[in-house]
Amino acid sequence: MFENTVRRRALTLAASVALVALSAGMSLAAGAEVYQTPPAPIAQILDAPQTPGVSLSPERKTMALLGRENLPSIAAVSEPILRLGGFRINPRSNGPIEARTNWLNSLSFQDVASGKTQVVALPEGARYTEARWSADGSKLAFVLDGKQGLELWIADRRSATARKVEGFLLNAAFGTSYYWLPDGQSLLVAAIPAGRGPAPVADDSPKGPIVQESAGRTAAIRTFQDLLASEHDEALFDHYFTRQLVRVNLADGSLAPLGAPGLYSAVTPSPDGQFILTNRLKRPYSYLVPASRFPTEINVLDAQGKLVKALADRPLADNLPAAFDAVSVGPRSVSWREDAPATLVWAEAQDGGDPRKKVAIHDRVLSLAAPFTAAPTTVVDLDQRYAGIDWGRADFAILASRWWETRKEKRFAIDPSKPGSSRLILERNYQDRYNDPGAPVTRTNAKGEEVLHFTPDGKGLFVAGAGASAKGEFPFIGVMDIATGKTSRQWQSAAPYYEVPVALADEAGKTVITRRESKDEPPNYVLRSVKGGKAVPLTKFADRAPQFAGVSKQTITYSRADGVKLSGTLYLPAGYDKAKDGPLPLLMWAYPEEFTDASVAGQTVDAGNRFVRPGGTSHLFLLTQGYAVLDGPSMPIIGVNGAEPNDTYVEQLTASAKSAVDAVVALGVADKDRIAVGGHSYGAFMTANLLAHTNLFRAGIARSGAYNRTLTPFGFQAEQRTYWEATDTYTKMSPFTYATKVNEPILLIHGQADDNSGTFPVQSERFYAALKGAGATVRYVVLPNEAHGYRARESTMHTLWEMTRWLDQYVKTAPPRAAGK
Repeated sequence: MFENTVRRRALTLAASVALVALSAGMSLAAGAEVYQTPPAPIAQILDAPQTPGVSLSPERKTMALLGRENLPSIAAVSEPILRLGGFRINPRSNGPIEARTNWLNSLSFQDVASGKTQVVALPEGARYTEARWSADGSKLAFVLDGKQGLELWIADRRSATARKVEGFLLNAAFGTSYYWLPDGQSLLVAAIPAGRGPAPVADDSPKGPIVQESAGRTAAIRTFQDLLASEHDEALFDHYFTRQLVRVNLADGSLAPLGAPGLYSAVTPSPDGQFILTNRLKRPYSYLVPASRFPTEINVLDAQGKLVKALADRPLADNLPAAFDAVSVGPRSVSWREDAPATLVWAEAQDGGDPRKKVAIHDRVLSLAAPFTAAPTTVVDLDQRYAGIDWGRADFAILASRWWETRKEKRFAIDPSKPGSSRLILERNYQDRYNDPGAPVTRTNAKGEEVLHFTPDGKGLFVAGAGASAKGEFPFIGVMDIATGKTSRQWQSAAPYYEVPVALADEAGKTVITRRESKDEPPNYVLRSVKGGKAVPLTKFADRAPQFAGVSKQTITYSRADGVKLSGTLYLPAGYDKAKDGPLPLLMWAYPEEFTDASVAGQTVDAGNRFVRPGGTSHLFLLTQGYAVLDGPSMPIIGVNGAEPNDTYVEQLTASAKSAVDAVVALGVADKDRIAVGGHSYGAFMTANLLAHTNLFRAGIARSGAYNRTLTPFGFQAEQRTYWEATDTYTKMSPFTYATKVNEPILLIHGQADDNSGTFPVQSERFYAALKGAGATVRYVVLPNEAHGYRARESTMHTLWEMTRWLDQYVKTAPPRAAGK
């Protein structure tokens, strides 16, 4: 018989007082509490060792097993952080912060053929990131978090040893801090300039006011975070983000600085290693937009760092239209053609960057080969936005374009040897999961570049897809005929497994390495023949949360009142027996999504072949506390025949929620008087709206949400219109407007240092004030130093404690509703 064994830890005096006050409906003053631990077995699962990551070498002969750190401490997350130009960096290391880094802490090499494993010795307490193979697969480079800063280390596959590359510290302020060169013996690194002095010190006596001015031009600015805000911020940005490019020769240990230091936000060596494509930021900076929109020079340097080609000098991009497909004018998305020695490819808007202009051509794709002295040639003209190219060989590549407003994509076969030639091979709604033909499979060539993997006869190329259907998701490998664009499936995962192709294990595509799992088996890597036969296990990773075994899972389907098909994944606690235990308290956790096609919005994909174990602040932990969970119930917001989805957001949201509640109650597993709703980010926004506009739920949990859309006036989520273009929609969608109608208890949680666009902590702060003023039952929890997602062990534990306690108090023991409520 199902048995509830909730165990609570003792509360501090402050927490106890808070509980009594909340129960009595008292108004509470703000106060600090100590971090709490959730009931067993939640804490034990969170502290279990992490499953290693896997990185396959380019020639597919070796797997690097990458040990992963568990949750960092709140002390680590609370290290000093600089928030500059839309970035967050750790000034100690000049690199990534804890809240955004999944550090690795061990390294082993496993031979695919024999299974033999060699452990690579690392310094005691080592933690690293950015692990990448050389083109020939003989070495694995990684960035180690050293005492003085970020160090470049090289692990040798054959000897299973690792060594530090001496002479510099890496500068990872912009992200990627090193790049393998095609010879496999040298690297291009972004280093802290030699002799860089101490960071600028702020002058406590301001020289004058901070002034921003606009001279009548239109400049719709979205709600960006972590922007520059003062002259001192500008000085800090120059100090920490300036990088020196250095060529490192591993054979003799020599270092060759390339040119002068600069604000290199992006650096990419050409496939032949003779040139370097750079994006270099420059002044004037902006206090309204992130560094990605600062004035930028896009240049090509030679192997010694000298300027070869000035491709673009892009001005400050602080006046883009609000539409999602809006782009800067001039060259953008500049990259190297991966199957050629040194050929640049880029896109240029033909509509002034404004997708709302009615023009036949929105983007033009151009190319230019070394020595970059000729005029660029047109690759193709597009009626959508350029979305990238998968390069293959001299006569074949696949180019993609997309258009946000219609959710449409196109794919073209192009012949790079014949400029202007293109052939449409696919046009589809990219939200359509059932009819997804898959994406091209690539392989790593001798230069370390990813190129299309053709069949041995050259007439087809391998593709891999998710294989979604109403019966489940069964990934596949296929072959696309390059002449017709038609795909035939060569292998497909089958029940009871969910098996994802990781890489073709040979050039002919006869064998494949997959990551296989089932409802009861944790993910592991296997080697198998494409034509069938027994799979050979490559890893034996154990279940890190066996306490979760026995939880049942099923996909349920139901319909909305307007006929739209909906679905969700219903989880029931281990040992639950409906006949004996009856209906359970249930948590519904969801996230709305916008669609332009009702048939696509209604697609159901059964997830019964997936191995599910909770981590972080997952709501699925509530299954260990006697709750049922309806995970991801469909909340489609559909705009058809040109209508804007959000104009009927509240109506569609409430209709979807009612259908979900009716479905779980009809199954007999949920007590209609003990159902809660929750969500994170846009799901928190959804939660607040459902509590304001329905009486379906007894309580809600809203984490890191935005509740007042007038604070995001230039668009949000999938809404392209500005507040002044759709004032009524913005107002009606804002639960802040209806704070007086929230008559169920709501728990608000927010990271104090939220870095997500639009979800400033002030959103929860002001919503709490509105709810408090309206007499609502509300608790507002601020997690110190946490971003949009919560990372520290203490924060994670406390969040789950808050969620469990809130539901125990207001849902699990809730009496039946009074008639009519």
